[in-house]
Amino acid sequence: MGRPVTLFTGQWADLSFETMCQKAVDFGYDGLELACWGDHFEVDRAMKESDYCQQKRALLDKHSLQCHAISAHLAGQAVCDTIDARHQAILPPHVWGDGDPAGVNERAAEELKQTARAAQRFGVEVVNGFTGSAIWPMLYSFPPASDAMIDAGFAQFAERWNPILDVFDECGVRFALEVHPTEIAFDIYSAQRALEAIANRDAFGFNFDPSHLIWQGVDPVEFIRAFPERIYHVHVKDALVTLNGRSGILSSHLNFGDPRRGWDFRSPGRGGVNFEEIIRALNVVGYQGPLSVEWEDCGMDRDHGAAEAAEFVKKLDFAPSNVKFDAAFAEE
Repeated sequence: MGRPVTLFTGQWADLSFETMCQKAVDFGYDGLELACWGDHFEVDRAMKESDYCQQKRALLDKHSLQCHAISAHLAGQAVCDTIDARHQAILPPHVWGDGDPAGVNERAAEELKQTARAAQRFGVEVVNGFTGSAIWPMLYSFPPASDAMIDAGFAQFAERWNPILDVFDECGVRFALEVHPTEIAFDIYSAQRALEAIANRDAFGFNFDPSHLIWQGVDPVEFIRAFPERIYHVHVKDALVTLNGRSGILSSHLNFGDPRRGWDFRSPGRGGVNFEEIIRALNVVGYQGPLSVEWEDCGMDRDHGAAEAAEFVKKLDFAPSNVKFDAAFAEE
């Protein structure tokens, strides 16, 4: 079908942008989805330096690499979160500032607005990312969380994100939320409610990532069917549920990679995601954008895994049929 197969650079931010370009070529990718951290795509420089985006494009062109999206997960997380010490580790210094929670929320929102403007300058139409959530800590409702408290969380999301999305509209760029634990939307019902909170505006859609759904027991194909016109970008990422009677789905405060966990991420094709059904569902809804590998597997060398994943996705993808299989039997 020719959908471009790209590699998300978020897990490779310890490497320089130029090194990442060469690796992508060596691995067999068609392009990169650039993370807005490390030196892969720096929003502040894109806005301050007149030739920054041009230089990035020139290096991509040198390696015959495409770029269809940039990703602002880290700054986006701080827009709606209740800020604590954990956020300092993921935010750029100019967003963290003095660490005052309200100030961090405000600066994160401004960073997302600037990201939309930077994406426009760079020539991409999708920014992937997170939203954060004030009500994620209320997921297990004890002490009981009232309906009013949950309503307030979605209202806060709308209040903070509508001005950001206004800038996205001005720039002709769309924001694609990666539906994910700790975000305002983490499954089908919360995604629907998030859309309703912002009056279903077109600037907001989803970066579909099946790995965050499968361990929750949510069928990723049903997510595509629920939001056929809102799939703005796709991550190819796998996960495997490993419950053994001792571990739990909440993973016992054990870090990724610990074999005692009840689930963990896997290299694409080595987990529990049925990617063939996902490709079929994407064909039905007419998705033509990139298939972007977000590679995470604590049990595998990342260079080996990324190369294997590129080959897996290219073999996996196929075009829908343009004829009915029984058309030859139709009477003239």
